[in-house]
Amino acid sequence: MSNLELHKYFPKLPEAALKEFAEWCILEQAKSAGIEFTPDLSKLENLIPNEYIWQLIDQFMKSRPDPIKTGLVSAMAGQEADSHGLIGSAIMVDFLSLYVKYLIPENGTTPEEAKTLITEAAIQQYEKLSELADKYNVTF
Repeated sequence: MSNLELHKYFPKLPEAALKEFAEWCILEQAKSAGIEFTPDLSKLENLIPNEYIWQLIDQFMKSRPDPIKTGLVSAMAGQEADSHGLIGSAIMVDFLSLYVKYLIPENGTTPEEAKTLITEAAIQQYEKLSELADKYNVTF
C-alpha cells in the first residue's frame, strides 16, 4: 500500500489544496479520535494559504488536552515527517496527517485493532487527498 504514503504527494499539490486537506484533517478526521476543535477564525482571516496552514496547525496543537499522549504522538509524527525530507507547508501537512492518523487508535483495544484503525485513517486521508488532487487538476 505504498500509495498510502501521502508525503510523496504533498509537494505536487498547490497551497490551496494543502490548506483544504489540513482543515479536513483537523476539523473532520480528528473527530474519529474524539477531538472537537474550533479554530479562532479571527487569527485566520486574510491569510495566504501557507500562513493559514501554519496558523491553523499551531492553534490545533496548542489546544490538546492530554499533554502526555499528544506529546508522544507529536514526537512519532514529527520524527516520521522529518524523515520524508519535505519543506514548507508540505512538511507541516505531512506532520499533521501523521499526527491525526496516530491519534485515532485511541479506540482500539488491541494492537491489531489499533493497526486496523490507523490503516482506515490512512485510506480516508488518501481518498481525501485524491479528491483534492482532482479538484485542483493534479495527477499523482
